[in-house]
Amino acid sequence: MTEARTKARSPEHTADDTQRLGIAAALVLAVVAALGVHALLSAPTIQEDAQAELARVIADEDRDVCGQFGLRPGTNAFAACSRELANVRQKQSERDQAAAAGIL
Repeated sequence: MTEARTKARSPEHTADDTQRLGIAAALVLAVVAALGVHALLSAPTIQEDAQAELARVIADEDRDVCGQFGLRPGTNAFAACSRELANVRQKQSERDQAAAAGIL
């Protein structure tokens, strides 16, 4: 019975346990730092891709809406329609911002 007590592990951390915890913490910190660096380096590319996607979506919308009125891309009428759609989008954006600020 006495022998079982002496072989039981003491609740205090040993130096080996402390070293393992330190290594684990360092690894976690290294992974977090690597992810942060990756995010910082890829942010411009992600932003450029998002802007290109937005431009594509807007061009598709312009083609669809102006096309419903029989206006073909590359014509002066299509360009005018596209400009007017840009004005509508801008006004809607301003309304959304005003509503978010509590003005509306």
